[in-house]
Amino acid sequence: MSVTALVGAQWGDEGKGKVIDILAEKSDVVVRSQGGNNAGHTVVVDGTTYKLRLIPSGILYDNKICVIGNGIVLDPKALIGEMNEIKQSGKSLDGLRIDARAHVVLPYHIELDGLSEKMRGAGDIGTTKRGIGPCYMDKAERSGIRMCDFVDPDIFAKKLRANIEIKNKILTDVYGGRPLDYDTVYSEYKEYARILAPYVTDASVLVYNAIRSGKNVLFEGAQGALLDIDVGTYPYVTSSHPTAGGFCIGTGIGPTLIDEVLGVCKSYTTRVGKGPFPTELENEIGDMIRQKGGEYGTVTGRARRCGWLDLVILRFAVRVNGLTSLAVNKLDTLSGIKQLKICTAYRRNGKIIEDFPVDISELDGCEPIYETLDGWDEDISGVKKFDDLPVAAKNYVRFIENKLGIKVAMVGVGPSRDQNLIK
Repeated sequence: MSVTALVGAQWGDEGKGKVIDILAEKSDVVVRSQGGNNAGHTVVVDGTTYKLRLIPSGILYDNKICVIGNGIVLDPKALIGEMNEIKQSGKSLDGLRIDARAHVVLPYHIELDGLSEKMRGAGDIGTTKRGIGPCYMDKAERSGIRMCDFVDPDIFAKKLRANIEIKNKILTDVYGGRPLDYDTVYSEYKEYARILAPYVTDASVLVYNAIRSGKNVLFEGAQGALLDIDVGTYPYVTSSHPTAGGFCIGTGIGPTLIDEVLGVCKSYTTRVGKGPFPTELENEIGDMIRQKGGEYGTVTGRARRCGWLDLVILRFAVRVNGLTSLAVNKLDTLSGIKQLKICTAYRRNGKIIEDFPVDISELDGCEPIYETLDGWDEDISGVKKFDDLPVAAKNYVRFIENKLGIKVAMVGVGPSRDQNLIK
């Protein structure tokens, strides 16, 4: 039996989809437990690119149970669109399960998300405007609509009518937007509920029983540790818990049931949207990394900010997630750069800082302290064994291990599942 949690060790976009896909092959159950369709995983299988947003990556294999946990906020329209894409690709949805406790993203959430960002003006936080934050707000306020409500026509009708009445006042009186029509929304969304109803279950029981019976279970993380609503770079964070503890909350299982926590990072650092970024490269090297690494969002298409690898961030990820090992992706992107820099600490007002600051205003004033390593010229995308990498590439990975005190278990040298070196 193996129960593995996989988390993003940076600001998300670390290439988790490929690593999840590799681990899913040996898993019986794959679980997604937080976020919504604001997070995406790109997986390349036999030359075909799949972009998954809500459905766990295990769906690309036969005979896997793929669970959308209670910590998810689920846009029914988006999910059904994704399900149709999966079916059109020839894959089966027989293993899909949706927890009855998962909250539903509805049109008023999306409207409020967009209008709220617009009202912030230059102070916007870079939300994807997919209604994720407002849905989590309703969840915390205890006015949300869960999947168990959604698939019951009478309960859904009652709760939707009450919510639209309140949300319309906010949409019009606070934001100057247009009101939503209850009949139109109910007519559209009750059909989505009918389609999704067969997949709804108590996923906590399902996952717990799978673990107790000796099944291999993979908890599939979305986004990254620095985007955690509690410990991330607040307010430039998501509205849920992408750290390892989020799997317990978002699936309804205890922490002692998880055996391993694998963190995923890139060989450099990226970030989408606003907020401090100490190692950001606003120069030719940053542009080269962005173009060569294809650093554009799976969901949004937004260009990602790029910079040198930051071990202060990874040290933080090791601590808050309890990482037991690390996967380093996109090592091939660094090929051709003569001198590579890795940030090992920050300097602020003459003080050396090794632990990631709590206050982002402090982070904004941090100057990275770098160590410089030799680069390599070789194209490593076809390398099949870690020992066959250029000496400088191996030294780069070993430097990360030595500084973090954690094993690098996998090294990615390309986007495909066969471009992954087991170390």
